[in-house]
Amino acid sequence: MKIKFYYDKIKFRLRDTATIKKFLDKVIREEKLIPGDLNFIFTNDGEILKINNEFLGHNYFTDVISFGENLGDIINGEIYISIDTVRNNAMEFNTGIREEVIRVMVHGVLHLCGYDDMNEKDRDAMMRRQENMVVEFRRSGIWNSDTK
Repeated sequence: MKIKFYYDKIKFRLRDTATIKKFLDKVIREEKLIPGDLNFIFTNDGEILKINNEFLGHNYFTDVISFGENLGDIINGEIYISIDTVRNNAMEFNTGIREEVIRVMVHGVLHLCGYDDMNEKDRDAMMRRQENMVVEFRRSGIWNSDTK
């Protein structure tokens, strides 16, 4: 398994990436799936809007977009995250940027694992799983790792 982080047109950087990789591995394995190659691309609202338009036909900003290339039970894909929207969400929901980054990373991974949020029932199940994982990450003692 290889989890890689890329930064496109932003100053944001993750810290303690080894710990975050282990945590994301755990998220996938708890779904009874196998982690493959995952690329996280941190970018800005302008770039995420272009991706959303071109590939999904949506003309709006979003915090995360996932593209899966799974091979059976092996989870592979690219997850694009808009740090602009993540920062706005952190302010709106009165959470830290760290928590929001982990939240959207988990959200993106859950999409690759087969979760969907297109209807209320599926969205509720996905959000429960996502929030349980965010709480677990917070309780893990590694929450103090900083992002900037």
